[in-house]
Amino acid sequence: MQFGFPLLSALVWFPIVGAILIFLLGGDKQPDRARWLGLFISLLCLGLCVPLWQHFDIQATQYQFVEQHPWFPALDIHYSLGVDGFAMPLILLTCMFTPLVIISAWQVIQQRVAHYMAAFLIMQGLMCGVFAAMDAILFYVFWEAMLVPMFLIIGIWGGPNRIYATVKFFLYTFLGSVFLLVSLIYLHLQAKAGGLDNTFAILSFHQLPISLVAQKWILVAFLLAFAVKIPMVPVHTWLPDAHVEAPTGGSVVLAAILLKMGAYGFLRFILPIVPDASREWQWIIIGASLVAVVYIGLIAIVQKDMKKLIAYSSIAHMGFVTLGIFIAFTLINFDAPQAAAMGIEGAYVQMISHGFISGALFLCVGVLYDRVHSREIADYGGVVNTMPIFASFFVFFAFANAGLPGTSGFVGEFLVILSAFQANPLFAFFASLTLILGAAYTLWMIKRVVFGDVANSEVAALKDVSAREITFLAVLAALVLLFGVWPAPLVDVAHTSVTELLQHIGQPKY
Repeated sequence: MQFGFPLLSALVWFPIVGAILIFLLGGDKQPDRARWLGLFISLLCLGLCVPLWQHFDIQATQYQFVEQHPWFPALDIHYSLGVDGFAMPLILLTCMFTPLVIISAWQVIQQRVAHYMAAFLIMQGLMCGVFAAMDAILFYVFWEAMLVPMFLIIGIWGGPNRIYATVKFFLYTFLGSVFLLVSLIYLHLQAKAGGLDNTFAILSFHQLPISLVAQKWILVAFLLAFAVKIPMVPVHTWLPDAHVEAPTGGSVVLAAILLKMGAYGFLRFILPIVPDASREWQWIIIGASLVAVVYIGLIAIVQKDMKKLIAYSSIAHMGFVTLGIFIAFTLINFDAPQAAAMGIEGAYVQMISHGFISGALFLCVGVLYDRVHSREIADYGGVVNTMPIFASFFVFFAFANAGLPGTSGFVGEFLVILSAFQANPLFAFFASLTLILGAAYTLWMIKRVVFGDVANSEVAALKDVSAREITFLAVLAALVLLFGVWPAPLVDVAHTSVTELLQHIGQPKY
């Protein structure tokens, strides 16, 4: 679909220009002006998502809202943007969380307020660029540039060990991305040798015939970039450190959006470009996914820090995403395309749902930390007695995290388990353990933090959530409930893209 207004460019560049405007109109000398301007720009971008959703054709197989202009013609690199059923909801998710993060930090961030608002706006624009890029080099530029504002957010406004966490985060994600760049250049040369037009276009890479040996090397390179971002076991150790040290807003965006970029890379690059290598090595990804579901779930149970517990929970839940994606190969071999589609659609619903739930849980921990300045579970107890409204939200999101039917947390997990059972009942058995383990570590935390007698004088002095805090918690609660009882919009919008993807992975490329 073509659109008269460059909507995707607006979603990418408006927040970046807005960040510059915040500095020009006073910077940190006018913190209130920076807050209001940041909120206005983020809401403007959210408003631009309305026509993106309204005019998106869920039946179309082509990319929509396409923009293409020469960038480096000599190298055949284009400024090329477009969205399909995978990218569009993730852009909406990105634009939705920025105003929530700004509202949550309204009274909390008192130092370098303009820098804080600008960093999140710049990161929003770059993340939208990642999801909308149709040119591989443009994708890579957005992919790498997005690390910089997150590096600054953790490094400037983070906790006592923020330098260690930022360096670890940057090294893990940057080093993996170097191999991604090498693979993209190789694919460009292959496309050029094959006489394809637009030799850096991601869709051109989808059409390339590639030998099995080359596919395996490319798969390794892609995994080093995308598996770190998800993150998959064993390259997951940076995430708990980053979450613990990041400010609340950083943890929210990290869990709700950044982790999804790795899974998006699987759907956009790995499955359609190297399907044969993925089919041969699917057992590695499935094994790592099940380890994440079970082993990481057990690690989460023993955590003493609420943020670290939720961080490990994120790794376990993202294991469901990679499981749902890669069991598609087994189901295609079993001539069960509908089950394969259900697995990928379940993984996609889980991606979006996890964004709502994990973001909400980190915001809840932030509400407590702003009052007590501690994330240790042992420092709480009986919060429901002094913060009953907050406790209601916290318990609701905890149930959603445990996969309670009627919440969005149940839908994706149910679809993945159902498709996993058709692939191999043993896969379904281990995957379903997350329903037990998720309930164990989440409800164990809730029992110690929320219920019981008031533990100490600090808990006794707590004041319940303000109207500002109710605003962002209520929005996320409504979305978790909405997609829990009516997941059709998420499933329907991705269905055509899933069908197209299955056609790619069902045909050999060598």
